[in-house]
Amino acid sequence: MAVGVFDLFSVGIGPSSSHTVGPMRAAAVFAGELKDAGVLGSVASLRVDLYGSLAATGRGHGTMTATLLGLEGYHPELILPDEVEARLAAIAETGVLNLAGASGHGVELPYAVEDMVLHPLTVLPRHTNGMKFQVMDAGGAVLREATFFSVGGGFIVREGEENAAQQELEESKKELPLPFRTAAELLGRCASKGLGISDIMFINERASRSEEEIREGLLHIWSVMEACVETSLKREGVLPGGLRVRRRAPDWLERLLKEDKDRNDPKYWQEWVNLIALAVNEENASGGRVVTAPTNGAAGIIPAVLYYALNYAPGMDKASQKDRDDVVVKFLLTAGAVGVLYKEQASISGAEVGCQGEVGSASSMAAAGLAEVMGGTPGQVENAAEIAMEHNLGLTCDPIGGLVQIPCIERNAIAAAKAINAAKMALWGDGTHRVSLDEVIVTMRETGKDMSDKYKETAMGGLA
Repeated sequence: MAVGVFDLFSVGIGPSSSHTVGPMRAAAVFAGELKDAGVLGSVASLRVDLYGSLAATGRGHGTMTATLLGLEGYHPELILPDEVEARLAAIAETGVLNLAGASGHGVELPYAVEDMVLHPLTVLPRHTNGMKFQVMDAGGAVLREATFFSVGGGFIVREGEENAAQQELEESKKELPLPFRTAAELLGRCASKGLGISDIMFINERASRSEEEIREGLLHIWSVMEACVETSLKREGVLPGGLRVRRRAPDWLERLLKEDKDRNDPKYWQEWVNLIALAVNEENASGGRVVTAPTNGAAGIIPAVLYYALNYAPGMDKASQKDRDDVVVKFLLTAGAVGVLYKEQASISGAEVGCQGEVGSASSMAAAGLAEVMGGTPGQVENAAEIAMEHNLGLTCDPIGGLVQIPCIERNAIAAAKAINAAKMALWGDGTHRVSLDEVIVTMRETGKDMSDKYKETAMGGLA
């Protein structure tokens, strides 16, 4: 199917969409196929190989444990944090994996994290995030095998089906009323129809969902974002993983409530934006429930900027609940439209193009969403997205210890502020500018190609 807003904003668990959500999804698909093919009863052993970035930073990103959960039949959109902890504890204690057993009728196999075969220096041709599954019978004969690539944002591609998947994508786009691949095409649609960017995206989403489903789905996404913040603000102590990074969000909230008692003093807008971004990414770093936006590593930017829109945009202090819901829907549709441009023309995978593809694209999406809900024209919205990405070009992905903590958590807060500033700058212009969003997206893609691999989620360069 053509990439839509609910592909870019999906519910999952932390800390990484490409290293946690994608591998869990791939493993769940493989396990489900074993069950559907009726071969589970013949499975005597299992082998999992992780390649490239998945092997290099997999421990810090939770790749191995997410893969185990996927093999048990759990999907990232449905599993709850309590289930994660319970199943991982059981596997660790018994050393037994319940293959395809999340919905019953699984097969118990002796298997643990330590049994996975890691190839950190081997990069498969399609993508640096590669993983291969094999199951064998009692005689050692291979019953089934499959290789998947986690290509960013929780998206997965199976080896050998890349061309078919691309063809299916192209065919599905023909079914859209107003398809677009580039910002120029998107702006052309807006001009010919006299509509805003969120309107174009909404019309395309209606090809697969009703208006009510779209609205309810987007409001649900926002509610999960809000719940993520609320959960994070109640947690104290240090984040898991060994770096002993202290959670700051609860202390910051306490201080902010003392200084900004009514939570509406405009001079504190940036402190609140910082708090939201930090809270989301601290929860993500602890493996909590988050929304990929468009990735887990960048999950705090869009919630923080949307919080700004709902609390500091002109007129919002007197807005009804319906008006506030309208802002959420319009913001996320616009951000989703810009996210489509990055998926179509470049990448949102830190392992492929560096953090410019994660935090940079999220900042660009958030800037566009804010500009739209603040009354920007399509040209101004495109300009906001361009400004935000232009000043994230070259951003490396070099997490210390392979953990989505330093510099990832603070980076979300910085990028949220960039998005807000980009929207404000664009709204002070008339939408005309020298460098187009399409040119910046292509530049990001080419910069990612030229970037040394040690700065692309391998934990071998930079701060790492």
